[in-house]
Amino acid sequence: MIEAIFWDNDGVLVETEHLYFQATRETLAPLGIEVSEQTFIDISLRQGQSVLDLALDQGLSRDGMEALRLQRNGRYAELLAAESCVLEGVKETLCQLHGQIRMAVVTSSRRDHFEIIHRSSGLLQYFDFVLTREDYTHSKPHPEPYLAALARSGLAPAQCLVVEDSPRGLQAAIAAGLRCLVTPGPLTRDSDFSSASGILESIREVPSFLG
Repeated sequence: MIEAIFWDNDGVLVETEHLYFQATRETLAPLGIEVSEQTFIDISLRQGQSVLDLALDQGLSRDGMEALRLQRNGRYAELLAAESCVLEGVKETLCQLHGQIRMAVVTSSRRDHFEIIHRSSGLLQYFDFVLTREDYTHSKPHPEPYLAALARSGLAPAQCLVVEDSPRGLQAAIAAGLRCLVTPGPLTRDSDFSSASGILESIREVPSFLG
């Protein structure tokens, strides 16, 4: 029986991937690096690597890379603060499940970005705990984020379910021994999710998998 759901954040609860892509593309453009949507999908959403590493081909120093990362993070924060991005059906689904099952957010987002996103989302009331990028050494697709969630919950993998939207998230969940439902978004719809326990058209379908 499922006793807890671990939710990814970006692309599952909120639609932010396009904003991260925009911030990354804008940051690299002055260096003459054009980042296509497919490049972003391959490097970031499938491999879990930083697209900014393309700047290494320009001979950028470590200090230069750090400045670039700060610039991208700042621009991303601006974009997040400018619009509401809660996905359709999320609040209703979380409200339906609240009190019936334990729930947590397990995200690769930085805590400052996560806090901007949820400053007015109204979603955090539904979760027992939140793990962000600062809470583990290795990010997805490494299993550490979900292993940390298991340790925090005190539950066995068989008692938990993950909801993800990207190949790297699915890979992290499977590597941690967890079943995973996938809700593909605009940037991940064409990815290989054959190892998922289910592929959903809407977040509203999650409760039907709990029996």
